[in-house]
Amino acid sequence: MQALAIEWQTHLPAGKDGTRTTARSKGKVERPFRTVKEAHETLYHFHKPETEQQANEWLSHYLVHTYNQQRHRSESRTRMADWLAMLPDDGLREMCTWEQFCRFARELERRKVGIDARITIDGTQYELDPGMAGDHAILLWGLFDNELYAEYEGERFGPYYPVNGPIPLRRYRAVKRTKADERADRIRLLADQLGLPIAALSGTDVRLTDAPTSAASIPRQPFDPHAHEYHYPTVIAAKLAIAEELAKPLAKLTVEDKTFIDQMLAETLTRSLVLARVRENFRHKNKKGSQHAS
Repeated sequence: MQALAIEWQTHLPAGKDGTRTTARSKGKVERPFRTVKEAHETLYHFHKPETEQQANEWLSHYLVHTYNQQRHRSESRTRMADWLAMLPDDGLREMCTWEQFCRFARELERRKVGIDARITIDGTQYELDPGMAGDHAILLWGLFDNELYAEYEGERFGPYYPVNGPIPLRRYRAVKRTKADERADRIRLLADQLGLPIAALSGTDVRLTDAPTSAASIPRQPFDPHAHEYHYPTVIAAKLAIAEELAKPLAKLTVEDKTFIDQMLAETLTRSLVLARVRENFRHKNKKGSQHAS
């Protein structure tokens, strides 16, 4: 406050300023807010602002054209006219920037600097000038930033920033990249640099290698499907499968049917051929039997 040339005045208790009613605590600040809330915000019941920008425009219009044009409570003029009349001769003092205010808002602390010109506060290390090593200095902690200033022998030094310790708020350490990540980046960069003409895909007279040998001149070996067919291991296994297919024991068959089965199994034991010939033979005999019965 002293750096900004602001006079700090606390509130006056009741009865300490004659007959004038004195405000308690922060009442002088809240009174205008309450007046605006009661006189302006109640109009939102009739027309509610659609956006935040529109609400700010309505509030600004009310303050400039309505509230500040009302009569002052103790003077025979408006609030705006009274405010302009009470301005100092030098004019209205502008506010400082936020960065400048952060440099003013600091807390003082006397600390001894280590022999390595560092100080540690709550696990965070700050490195000061080497001339302060092993001596006492006045530290000026920022209330709204992470900068640190130091006063030593009547001079001000800084700013200093953390060199080690916890990560500041809203700051993050980058993930350490591995060799695999770096290799992947190099491959991705190389892939972006490589180019392939569209003719290589469309086949328009593009030869990346020598012409291949004609497919007609390559010798071929036909695939024998019967060589990989399932074969019954023995004649008995084949007869058991035939009996299961016919749903009757082979002993109940006629001599002619038994002779047919023996001759067929002597020729082949391929499962597909055996079952196909059995179905064809016995289906043909069943048709003849049904015709004689009719």
